Amino acid sequence: MGFGNGLAKDRALLPEGRRPLCLLLADRPLPVALREVSGAGAWIETHARLDMGMAVTLRHPQAGTISAEVIGQDRQGLQLRFDRNEGSVAFALAVIVADMRRSD
Repeated sequence: MGFGNGLAKDRALLPEGRRPLCLLLADRPLPVALREVSGAGAWIETHARLDMGMAVTLRHPQAGTISAEVIGQDRQGLQLRFDRNEGSVAFALAVIVADMRRSD
């Protein structure tokens, strides 16, 4: 199941230049492209704008889901903060491994 298929009624919310890799669960599901990830948080490419401090969930097709908080934004996307714990490190590592496998 592709995350971008049928979820974004407004095509302007789709990230430019690459297919959506994740789904951001906020007030509605939003397809996003994951640009950077670490055990502390992530930077996602999206045209959607959310309130600072908003609690969201980031769903990656191979790494699973993680709770996050919106802590920054610019024209290209949003910065998310994870709780720094073993679960957030495991999520980040799973994303990195999935990306490495996709490159093969």
